[in-house]
Amino acid sequence: MEDWAEIEKAASEKRRELVLQGNSVDKRISSNGGLPLSVYSLVLLNYLEVSQCPSWTELHVDIQKLTNLQSLILCRNKLSSVPNVIGSLRALKVLDLSVNNLNALPVEVTQLAELTTLNVSCNKLEALPDGLSNCHKLSTINISKNNIASLPADICSEKLDLLSSLVASENSIEELSGDVSMLGALKVLDLSNNKLKEIPCELADCPKLKEINFKGNKLNDKRLEKMVNGCQTKSILDYIRGKGREKQGGGKVDLDKKKRQGKKKDKQLEEKEEDEGEDLNKMIVRVLHVSDSPATLTITVGADVKDVRPYLVCCVVRGLNLKPGNALKRFLVAQTKLHDEICCKRTTATIASHDMQLLKGPLVYDVKSPTKLKVVPLGRKEMTAVELIRLLQLEADELRKQKKRQNVTGLHKYLQLLQGKPFYPCLVDAEGDVISFPPITNSEKTKIRKTTKEIFLEVTSATSLQTCKDVMDSLIEKMAELNKFTAEHREEEGSDAEGGAPQDGTSASQTSSELIIQQVRTVDQDGNLKVAYPSKTDLSNIMSNVTVIW
Repeated sequence: MEDWAEIEKAASEKRRELVLQGNSVDKRISSNGGLPLSVYSLVLLNYLEVSQCPSWTELHVDIQKLTNLQSLILCRNKLSSVPNVIGSLRALKVLDLSVNNLNALPVEVTQLAELTTLNVSCNKLEALPDGLSNCHKLSTINISKNNIASLPADICSEKLDLLSSLVASENSIEELSGDVSMLGALKVLDLSNNKLKEIPCELADCPKLKEINFKGNKLNDKRLEKMVNGCQTKSILDYIRGKGREKQGGGKVDLDKKKRQGKKKDKQLEEKEEDEGEDLNKMIVRVLHVSDSPATLTITVGADVKDVRPYLVCCVVRGLNLKPGNALKRFLVAQTKLHDEICCKRTTATIASHDMQLLKGPLVYDVKSPTKLKVVPLGRKEMTAVELIRLLQLEADELRKQKKRQNVTGLHKYLQLLQGKPFYPCLVDAEGDVISFPPITNSEKTKIRKTTKEIFLEVTSATSLQTCKDVMDSLIEKMAELNKFTAEHREEEGSDAEGGAPQDGTSASQTSSELIIQQVRTVDQDGNLKVAYPSKTDLSNIMSNVTVIW
């Protein structure tokens, strides 16, 4: 019988949180033929996470014993089914079954009356069970990347008056009901890359809708199809609302008035098309090759990282305007969101951003022992990795005691990613300073501020090189969107309490939102090329309204 020290510790300390994750856990699951049944005796648990274990294919029916569970995170495994007894977990608020092999969800899921978050993305689902409106506290539903052909009728129900985010991208959905207007709290709706032909005009009646995505659908209305690929949500909703009024107008308007209205609408539509063209032109990403810039930064990758966190891609971004208003905050929030979503809470990849002007090259990506790795973490004083991990663990334990939290937040939630590692990965500058300690923290030395003009980006992963590239593609796409938003919404330049550098006269009202991406090469210790990002095969799957110029 394999040793399960984590379970024994949780039992002896009467813990309310348990995280089992990664290769070490997966090997024990494979050897044991599944999770040990002792995990289901931890009846005090209100947070259970078992993730990144491809050998785990079955959730035991004894899960019904954990009636205090509020969060059940079972992502990135190979689960093929969920037992009907899942409906017994009446206290459950968060259910994450993403990235598994599920073909169906049991109807008993609809008995989870306290459920607020349901994530079943990246599975093989062909349908959702009817009755989800019984989970009237749902605020977030993510069913993206499945084989779902239609949404259940009651998903657009007034009972779901707290539902604020519905993500159903990359399915085979053919119709969106006009009842979507009954979702009074809906803020985000993503139905991109489906098989929709029409967008109901009732969508414009959703009072709080802020973000919609219908890209990748072959709509009958070609003007609308063009708009969903290049315009802001407000413009799209205004157009849909106008189409709805046309349908309702009938023959009540006299002919002359119709002609006048028609001419006015034609002029407005022409102006819209011009605006759309301008929008498309603003979303430009220009790539500079290594040969175009002799002083390009190069990163040498040490041989020992192959056993810890072997994959790394980097680039330099210029043109991201961080000065106006909340531009810097929006960028940091977007980075955090990518960490939680595409990076699966840093388990598959980690992003770091640095002020290029504060960075001393060339750089070396290598490993150090926990006692020799010294770093100045963001917002803290210099300490060794051992001291930092110990400090974060103490903070996490204190939070559990004081707040009685079901799970920890901030850096504390990533501590288990380094558990049992004899060496830690780090990125070191020419002065010997650690500027990045993935997946935990960056260094205060290269922290970006409102005055930052060039950003050095790094993505590291223990999964694959392609994972790094996919995450970097998504980050650059998001940066292009943010820069466009900043250029279109004129905000005053906020004061930067962190960096009092003098202003250089760059106006917050600048209209250009072009991003320049400088290629960065990573090489091995002999100088042989490992990867240059971006290459011609990168940035190929980003949004259609982002123009990449090579």
